[in-house]
Amino acid sequence: MLPDTIPSIILALSLFVARVSASVTIYTTTSSAASAAPQPTLCIGAVPCDGNVLQPMPNPTGPNLSQIVPVQLYPGGMNSMGIPVSGSFFGFSLELSVANRLFGNDGNKLVPIFLNLMATITNRAGKVLLRVGGNSQESAAVVPGGLPNDTAILKVQTGADKTFTPTLLVSPSLVYAMGNISSLLPIDWFIGLPFNDTTNPRLELAEIAQSVLGKNLIGMQLGNEPDLYAGNGIRPNTYQPADYTTDFGTVLHDYQSDPSVPNTNIFVAPSVCCGSSGNGWTPETVFNTGFLSQFSTNLAYISVEHYPTNNCNDSGILDPAALMASTFLNHGMVSQLSQQYWNTSQIAVTMGKPFIMFETNTASCGGFSGLSDSFASAMWSVDYALNMAYVNFSNALWHVGGESDYYNPFTPPATNQSHFRQWTIGPTFYSGLVVAEALGNSGQARVVDLFLNNNNNFSPGYAIYENGNPQRVVLINYLTDPSGASNYTAYISVGGNATNTPGGTPSSVLVKYLLSPSATEKFNITWAGQTFGGAFESDGRLTGTEQTYTYTCDQTNNVCAVPMPAPAVAIVFLSSSAQSESGPSATQTFSTSGLSAGHAANTATVAQAVLATSNGRGGGNWVGLGSTSPGSSSGAFSERLRSSSLVIPVVVVALTSAATIFRASSWYS
Repeated sequence: MLPDTIPSIILALSLFVARVSASVTIYTTTSSAASAAPQPTLCIGAVPCDGNVLQPMPNPTGPNLSQIVPVQLYPGGMNSMGIPVSGSFFGFSLELSVANRLFGNDGNKLVPIFLNLMATITNRAGKVLLRVGGNSQESAAVVPGGLPNDTAILKVQTGADKTFTPTLLVSPSLVYAMGNISSLLPIDWFIGLPFNDTTNPRLELAEIAQSVLGKNLIGMQLGNEPDLYAGNGIRPNTYQPADYTTDFGTVLHDYQSDPSVPNTNIFVAPSVCCGSSGNGWTPETVFNTGFLSQFSTNLAYISVEHYPTNNCNDSGILDPAALMASTFLNHGMVSQLSQQYWNTSQIAVTMGKPFIMFETNTASCGGFSGLSDSFASAMWSVDYALNMAYVNFSNALWHVGGESDYYNPFTPPATNQSHFRQWTIGPTFYSGLVVAEALGNSGQARVVDLFLNNNNNFSPGYAIYENGNPQRVVLINYLTDPSGASNYTAYISVGGNATNTPGGTPSSVLVKYLLSPSATEKFNITWAGQTFGGAFESDGRLTGTEQTYTYTCDQTNNVCAVPMPAPAVAIVFLSSSAQSESGPSATQTFSTSGLSAGHAANTATVAQAVLATSNGRGGGNWVGLGSTSPGSSSGAFSERLRSSSLVIPVVVVALTSAATIFRASSWYS
C-alpha cells in the first residue's frame, strides 16, 4: 500500500492546475563521427560522456573458422521456418518515467527528433510498435487535471518499495502526445497499467488511453515482471504464480465493470522475466494455474521479458569484456536465449496468440559501459531479433531508459542542454533499421537460422522467405580484424547443386552493410553508408549517401559470392523487388509551422539526479538501487475529461512529398 500522502498530493495538484553501385570489396567504414569522444563541458549522460572503449576479443583460431562459407537455399521453403512476421518486429519499450523526455511535455508540442527517428523505421517497416511502461508503471497515478508547469510526468520519491523507485504522477497530456504522434506516423502502442494495489486499481490511465489512442492502442499490460514482486516488496514474500492469477482476475473484473474501458480483450500478460535466475517462475508455471483457460479471451498477446545479463546492484562485479566474448559475440548463446521459450511459443501458436518479448536489452539495470553502447550490441541485437523470429516470437521490444543507461537505442540530452545539443543514437537503433529491412513490410517474412559455417558461433546467418521464396539473407561476422584475415566470403546458391531442385540463383544480388571498424566501437557506425553521428550530434535523420553494392553472380556455377568484413552485418537482397519492398520509401513530410510562444525551451521539471536513475529491470532483489517505479491515486476519472475532446491538435500542419524533416530548431523557443 502506498503512503497516505499520495492522494493528497494528487488532490492538491488537481486543484492547482485547471488545464490539460559497382561490385567492390568493403573492409572499413567511412564516417566523420568521432569514435568515443565525450563532450568536455556540461556532459551529462552515460553514453555521451563515457569514453570507456573495451579492447576487442582476441580472434579465435582453428579448423572451424573457414573463409569460404556456403549458403544453400531451397526453393519452396526450408524446414523449421518461423511464423510469418512483419518488418515492425523490432520495436521499442519506453520506460514510463522518461517518456515525456522523448515525446515532449505537452500533447501539442512534440519533439521532432523522436519523430524523425521513428520515421526512419516506419519508412522501412510500415509501422513501429512502442510500449510505454516498465517498472515505473506499477504504482503510477494519473492526475486528471494535469500537472504544474505543463509537465507530463512528476516524480515523488517515496521509497514505497524496495527498489526505491519514485512515485510517478502522470498528466493526460502524455497520452495526448502519444495520440498525436500516431496521427503523424503509423505507430501502435502498448500501455503499462498500475498493478501494485488490487484494492485501488486506478483505472484512469486505461480510460484515457482507450479514448485517445483508439485503434492505435493494441495492448494493455497488467503486471510487469510479477516474479520479482516479492523481492521488490510489492507483494508478500510468499507471492506465487497462483496469487498473480488471482490478482489478474480481480483487477480485470474492475476494468470489465468500467464503461470507460470498452475493450477488455487487449491485455498483455504474464510478462514474467527471470525463471532462469532460479526464482521458479516461468510462463508455464503461470499457465498451470489456469491462467490461459480463464483469460484467453482477454489476452491480445502472451508476453515475457528477459535480459541475458544482469548489471543490478546485487549481481556482483561483472567484466563487460568477458561478457562480450562469452555472451554477445556468440551465436550459440543467442540461440540459448531464444530456445528457452520454444515451448511457450508453441503454446501461443496453438492458441493463435502473438508471442512478444515485451522488454529486453543487453543487461538489466541499464547495461554495461563499453559493451551495451558498442557495435557488438548492434550485431548481437540483429542476431537475437532474427533468432526470436525463428523461434516464433511475433515481436521484440528493446528497452529505453534514462540518461544513465548504456543500452539506450537513443538518448536525449539533459533538459538544461537540449536547446544547444541534439540526441545521442546508440548502436542498437541501427539494429532496428537492419531488422526492418531484412523482414520487409509484406507481413509474410519467415525466418530460418541457417546454422552457417558448421554452426560456427562467429558467423551466423539467416534466410528470410516470403510465400515460399527466398527473398533476403542476413550475414554476420562477429570478429574484429583490420588486417582482413578474418573476413569471409559467403557463396549463396538458390536450388541446384545437390538439392535435387532446379538452380534459381539470380544474375546479381544487392547488398547493404552495417559496418564499424571494431566490435567495441561506439559511434563510428554506418548502415548502408549512412550514420547518425556521434554524441549529441543527431537530429534523428541519417546523414551521408546511401550505399548499396551490386555483386554479379555466376549462374553457370549457381553461386553468388558476397564478401563479409570483420566485423559486419549484411543484408543480401536476392532481387530488386526484395530490396525495394523494405528499402526507405518516400513518405509524407510534416514541416513545423508553430512555436511554443510564451514557454521556455524544454521546461521539463524532472530533476537530473532522479532522471538518471531510470532503467530497465531484469532480476534479483534491488535493495538500495535507484530505479523507476511510481505511485497511486484513487480519484475517479474527471467528468471534464469524459466530455471533452481528448486529442489536442498538434502544431505540425504542412505536408510535402520530400524526405521527412521535423526540425528541432523550429520547436523550441
